Amino acid sequence: MADTISKSRKIKGLLLNIIMYLAVGLICILLIGLIGYILYRGIPYISWELISTKPSLLKGTVGILPNILNTIYIIILTLIIVLPLGAGAAIYLNEYATNRKLVRIIELATETLAGIPSIIYGLTGMLVFVQFFSLGTSLLAGSLTLVIMTLPTVIRTTQESLKTVPDTYREGSLGLGAGKWYMVRTVVLPCVIDGVVTGCILSIGRIAGESAALLFTAGMANEMLSILEAVQPGNAGSSLTVALYMYAKERGQFDVAFGVAVILLVLTLLINMSAKLAAKKLKKE
Repeated sequence: MADTISKSRKIKGLLLNIIMYLAVGLICILLIGLIGYILYRGIPYISWELISTKPSLLKGTVGILPNILNTIYIIILTLIIVLPLGAGAAIYLNEYATNRKLVRIIELATETLAGIPSIIYGLTGMLVFVQFFSLGTSLLAGSLTLVIMTLPTVIRTTQESLKTVPDTYREGSLGLGAGKWYMVRTVVLPCVIDGVVTGCILSIGRIAGESAALLFTAGMANEMLSILEAVQPGNAGSSLTVALYMYAKERGQFDVAFGVAVILLVLTLLINMSAKLAAKKLKKE
């Protein structure tokens, strides 16, 4: 009887392993195929003129430099706001909040907000930031909208990382006479750098890939803006995703759209690698 159970378990385990490896292989094939197709279609149309100039109907040029800069501005501005807010909220909920029922309600609310379609955030951002706060269609309004959109992701990833820190670390630090904030800052936070970086990377992916919300809040302008102009109300600008949508759906220039997609992939990869390197440096310190 024991041999029969053992054999059935081995067969079930083998089948589960086969299914798992097939699923992983399928995902890898789809990912490689998707990225390969984008690179195949987009790389031939990437040129120095495309990435170093702005579009001009008079000169007949197609450039995406303003879109690249606007995307970088939006990512930086959003992360500057959302990371302290998200990490701070997660620390409070996990380390300081005593009303566990309220904490569960907030966790449920953040999980619900994380699943709301981006078009809803775009409409809300247009009504609140563009109209009510009179920021106008601008990169600032778009960044604030993306802050609300990505805040639940940062909170949940950071909070789950905080829960993995053993309580013995906290008890040992407090037992040695450390204060609550000193314990959180010197013992707990260094252990959750990976979780914060994960939330940062997920946020970057959603920010860089967002178009619906930015169409309503950031606009579709292609003017060159400095970093100081980008944070001022009323200065609109289109990101790479908005430009991709315009070239593909409005103008029918699919070759340029695939070129924009390649630039967007490379830019996102570079920013994610920078976040990883920053996390390693912080952990060493």
